[in-house]
Amino acid sequence: MDEHTPVLVDEALAALALEAGGYYVDATFGRGGHTAQILQALDSQGRVLAIDRDPEAIKAGNQRFTNEVRLTLVHASFADLATLVPAHSHGQPCRGVLFDLGVSSPQLDDAARGFSFRTDGPVDMRMDPTRGEPVSAWLARASVDEIREVIATLGEERFARRVAQAIVDTRGDHPILRTSQLAALVSKAVRTREPGKHPATRTFQALRMFINDELGQLERGLSAAVEFLAPGGRLAVITFHSLEDRLVKRFLKRHSQIDPALIDLPVLPAGAQPRLRLVGRKSRPGGAEVGRNPRARSALLRVAEKIA
Repeated sequence: MDEHTPVLVDEALAALALEAGGYYVDATFGRGGHTAQILQALDSQGRVLAIDRDPEAIKAGNQRFTNEVRLTLVHASFADLATLVPAHSHGQPCRGVLFDLGVSSPQLDDAARGFSFRTDGPVDMRMDPTRGEPVSAWLARASVDEIREVIATLGEERFARRVAQAIVDTRGDHPILRTSQLAALVSKAVRTREPGKHPATRTFQALRMFINDELGQLERGLSAAVEFLAPGGRLAVITFHSLEDRLVKRFLKRHSQIDPALIDLPVLPAGAQPRLRLVGRKSRPGGAEVGRNPRARSALLRVAEKIA
């Protein structure tokens, strides 16, 4: 359960344009796959700040990197990067930030975390089990319209209304506390599904993203990264589904172009100048990587550089 295969490792390291003595942030430590590769490219002066919302990831990281003095490992959300980086960088300019989004293999494979519909466990799905409420608590009180909105928006589920009604009808008889129970009622409500995809896939994704505020956290994390990156520093983001990638694509586009409303001004205000430059085209895993790690098949990497 502690194993996790990082995706697009070579591409991500190339995207960061690593400098041996640089300071870097791994915003999604996971099990340290990307962090380990970054550290290998650094000299004794290089430093990495790695953070993760999951206390199990931090525990595993402390065991794996016990004697690594160049690494600072912090239990936190990347939404808090605006305060985390100044607190730990000691004034060293940040040369790069890496986001590897989504759920790690240990989280999916641990039934007790409730992320997967393939194994029975509590309907929890929190990235950080020490904070907030589990999905089961929210499902017990949310209205049909609230549940439908979440599943339709974050899961892009066309049968969201039927799923939401099934949840509300079922909880009237007994609480929805187990993933197997939730997956079964969703499967009955979803009439058709893409070949090879479980009927509960979109609903579980939506509930997980909602309870962890994944898109809101991502927006705040990206905004913070643009602020503290040094000129020439790189921002690399690996996404795993269309909602994440759409947000990242729009964010990078917004910060790499002049506001259309100001473009005709004879002199642009300082704050209107682009802050990022897009680097290369989006990258996907090759066939060999997907063959070794099927969970990499939907990964996509986008990169930008901070403009001086």
